[in-house]
Amino acid sequence: MPRGHYSLHDPHDHTPLGEEHFHCATGPSGWRYVSQITTPTGDHAGSVDLTLDDLGRPIRLELHASAWQVRGAALEGVTWVRTDPTGEHATEGNVPAHAFTGASPAFLIATARLLRPALGAGAVRTRLVAFTPPVLAPRTLDQSWALVKSTPHATDNGPLIADEYQVNDLETGEQHTVHIAGDVVLSAPGIELESLESPPSTFT
Repeated sequence: MPRGHYSLHDPHDHTPLGEEHFHCATGPSGWRYVSQITTPTGDHAGSVDLTLDDLGRPIRLELHASAWQVRGAALEGVTWVRTDPTGEHATEGNVPAHAFTGASPAFLIATARLLRPALGAGAVRTRLVAFTPPVLAPRTLDQSWALVKSTPHATDNGPLIADEYQVNDLETGEQHTVHIAGDVVLSAPGIELESLESPPSTFT
């Protein structure tokens, strides 16, 4: 069960945004990721609880940020309920998308797992619903993911494969690179892996 923490920063000016302390695990039915997010001063800022099925589809999502809450799942596209900080009002949403995304590294693992682009086979397109702090307002976006490189690294537990993905925002044309090993993000815009207590899990 990988356990560690990521540092989070603004991808444009590198302003520190806090840390995300996580643990995750694969199982016979899929993958689960749980994390607690803190501010640069160490205060609690939110949490992520994401469960995928064996095909990479989100079967349970729970996000918290600034007293906002989102619960969602893949159901007739993706469906969610977003609750305001007072808890008095909840709004439901549903769009014909494939999965969710957001600021957490969990969503990069989830999207890579869902799409599974083959090396050298070109980009795979997907539609996602993004929830980003601090208010977790939904936004639908289209991306393409291409696996451009897989590099093996020798470890005490056998070779570890680091995959490099090129991710394109199909609306803005913005491109960025994501490096993933198993179920851990090594680096991505705004995300750096700072500690890891056990090796990444590998998906079968």
